[in-house]
Amino acid sequence: MEADIYEKLAQHLDELPAGFPRTESGVEMRILRRLFNQEEAKLALHLTLIPEEPRVIARRAKIPVEEASRRLEKMEEKGLIFSIWRKGNPPQYMAEQFVVGIWEEQVNKLSRGFVEDFEEYWPTFFNLDHWRKVPQMRTIPVNKSISVQNVVMDYERAEGLVRGHKTFAVSNCICRQEMRILGKACDKHEERCLMFGMVADQRVRSGQGRAISLEETLEILQRSEEAALVLQPGNAKNPQFLCSCCSCCCGVLRGIKRDPKPASVVSSPFIANLFLETCKGCGVCTKRCQMEALHLEDKKAVLDLDRCIGCGLCVNTCPTHSLSLIRKPEAEQPNIPKNVIETYIKMGRARGKMGTSKLIGMQVSSKVDRLLAPR
Repeated sequence: MEADIYEKLAQHLDELPAGFPRTESGVEMRILRRLFNQEEAKLALHLTLIPEEPRVIARRAKIPVEEASRRLEKMEEKGLIFSIWRKGNPPQYMAEQFVVGIWEEQVNKLSRGFVEDFEEYWPTFFNLDHWRKVPQMRTIPVNKSISVQNVVMDYERAEGLVRGHKTFAVSNCICRQEMRILGKACDKHEERCLMFGMVADQRVRSGQGRAISLEETLEILQRSEEAALVLQPGNAKNPQFLCSCCSCCCGVLRGIKRDPKPASVVSSPFIANLFLETCKGCGVCTKRCQMEALHLEDKKAVLDLDRCIGCGLCVNTCPTHSLSLIRKPEAEQPNIPKNVIETYIKMGRARGKMGTSKLIGMQVSSKVDRLLAPR
């Protein structure tokens, strides 16, 4: 019976946009048992990507509303599901993907065994073919690297993106915590993951982050730029999080860096441009590049465009201004989804999931349960 519950949960998570692929070793099942007890696993099967009140989920799970509420609150505390709290209304709960989602919610809770299981599972989970089609995150340049000649949209600029929100939070980086536990940590600061809007509210409510002001948010971005960290928001024009990443710790950048052509994997509107005539071969750019797209030959920088992800970290510290960011040709511009819902739908369809009939069925089922569930 226990094995059957976790098998069903694995299938349920695999139906979500980011998926939950299976392995020969079964490490993903060990991960689920670390995260969910049997009661939680059973209830998780009744949550979808549509936010719903406890009474609706209780009806579907055939348990009392009070019991459903208690379990859902505990699951939120454990970072297993996502919740939305609006003043004057009951909380709403929805399914959480494994990554980005459940894994990141385990910040400050990691154990050595859990980290080792995750590292074993990550190469299977992080499918570069799926990521190429619809990445879950994108790369935006640091502010100082964009010249006035480039026409830049707010969703392409870190500061413009941040200023579009009213509530902010910061939490520790799960990737750097993971590497620290494994004894492979770099010297980058852990408290660097930014959240906005309802995701910020949820992180503060669960105790996994702290509320911050717009001013502190901008200060964190500035410090991330100085520390040569790649800015990676969610792949939407109005993202709800923004990570400051290094390729030694970040699971996404580590996966992308292993590809011979990282430029073909990332969603980025810019690419670096090198003026050899003024380059003095100081090597500053080679130390800041997270993708090893730059190296020195005969006291001059050499740029490998196949490895450039357009982050701009090499541009803003070049003492001779020999590097700049230029916009890619129109045909190579990434299509940025309007919001996270559109991103999820595209991700699911890239994996052969989330078809029109399934989306309609999910919506119809939710409406019926909302109508029939007692108030």
